[in-house]
Amino acid sequence: MAEVIATWEGGYHCRVRAREFEIDADEPPTAGGQDKGPTPTELFLASLAACFTMALYYVARKRDITLPAFDVAVSGKYDGPRFSRLRVEVRPSSDVDTFAELLEPALTVCYVSNTVRNPVTLEVAAGEHVIVSHG
Repeated sequence: MAEVIATWEGGYHCRVRAREFEIDADEPPTAGGQDKGPTPTELFLASLAACFTMALYYVARKRDITLPAFDVAVSGKYDGPRFSRLRVEVRPSSDVDTFAELLEPALTVCYVSNTVRNPVTLEVAAGEHVIVSHG
């Protein structure tokens, strides 16, 4: 089981710890924050981008394919308090066809995209009080 811990720092600012790493999260001033870090939704998109990047490398390595430099851009369309659409776009420096053949296998091994694509049980708890939501 993986775990990260967010500690409230006042206002919308919190510090998130993942193992020995720390990430500040906040909201921009236009939303009442102090802009001390990315927003939670930006961190969510970053998680998907990072995971898909690693998944591409993983499937390429399994096939003995050397990848050129590439970026993975993730965008989300807001729909009320959630995203209604996510787009993962691979932007290779060259050799687009190689990446095209890796998209589907990478999608199957990416933990974050698998979590988003398939219903997940979400438990929200405070002490003995637990709310369970099924996807």
